[in-house]
Amino acid sequence: MNIQSARFITSAVKPSQYPSGDLPEIAFAGRSNVGKSSLINTLVNRKRLVKTSRTPGRTQLINFFSINEQFMLVDLPGYGYARVPAAVRKKWGPMIERYLAERNRLRGVVLILDIRRMPDERERSFIAWLEQCQLPVVLVLTKADKLSTSAQSRRYREIVQAIDSGPLPPVLFSAKTGRGRDAVWKTIQTLIRPES
Repeated sequence: MNIQSARFITSAVKPSQYPSGDLPEIAFAGRSNVGKSSLINTLVNRKRLVKTSRTPGRTQLINFFSINEQFMLVDLPGYGYARVPAAVRKKWGPMIERYLAERNRLRGVVLILDIRRMPDERERSFIAWLEQCQLPVVLVLTKADKLSTSAQSRRYREIVQAIDSGPLPPVLFSAKTGRGRDAVWKTIQTLIRPES
């Protein structure tokens, strides 16, 4: 993917704040601190388009980014062990669920997992719910560089056995080396332009 432009559009907590227009959207979801912001930054060849932090839970809104003025990447708040007030975390669920269930321009969801951790019931339930919403899921296993080649292969097989991510094969990814960047883009392009 040739990135000619990548820019922040807006943040939202409810549908009335979503961007207008008809550009297709791809959402990015995952636990706090799985490397979601680093993945998006690597995809668009920018260091700081999406703010990264060692502190889980920095993303607290639905953030929209226009790519090449042709489609949107949508950064959703991470779930899990975010160091934010419980009242804020409680609002995330309905906010994210409403976006995913009702946004008719949404073409698919990139679900991000840290390859070093096995998916649990939360991820399996989330995938099942996305399938009920008829949303394709792209499973991206981040931080692949943290494991040896043999450990990557073993964990990849274990995750594939533990989780049904649909017809799209999981992608091994490393923001440090750029591994998997082209594979993620190829899948995204298939989702936003299925006829191509």
